[in-house]
Amino acid sequence: MKAPWKLMRYLPLAARFLRDGRLPELVRALGDKRSPEGQRFAAFKDDLRVLRALCLAWFKGEYRQISSQALLMVVAALLYFIAPLDAIPDWLVGVGFVDDLAVLAWVMRTWQGELEAFKIWRAKQAPERLALIEHLPPADQADPQHS
Repeated sequence: MKAPWKLMRYLPLAARFLRDGRLPELVRALGDKRSPEGQRFAAFKDDLRVLRALCLAWFKGEYRQISSQALLMVVAALLYFIAPLDAIPDWLVGVGFVDDLAVLAWVMRTWQGELEAFKIWRAKQAPERLALIEHLPPADQADPQHS
């Protein structure tokens, strides 16, 4: 299935975030973003948690078994999610997250195999190790690969 055109606009920004070691900045922004409430959005929130964990594991060099294209799309989708003015602005009550959900669902479906492999890897990690991997570094901590 073809990528949503609105997501494609975020690919250059996603490439810059990866190149410049700015994934922690993106993860922080995810934490600041209000997400939809209610039981019907539980899977959406679970998907966001998986993508957040993937970004941190990749950033810290703990998990690199994902293709560069899949990672780029994940980062682009997360950037799309945090953008307040995307195809349908998030402040429009009731419909503001519809486009975000569609983009996230496309990424989860298209890259299902790679995301399932990450989930399996993640499930095999000891809880203490996982806590270290998924701990968000302080905002002022530079990425050693990009210093």
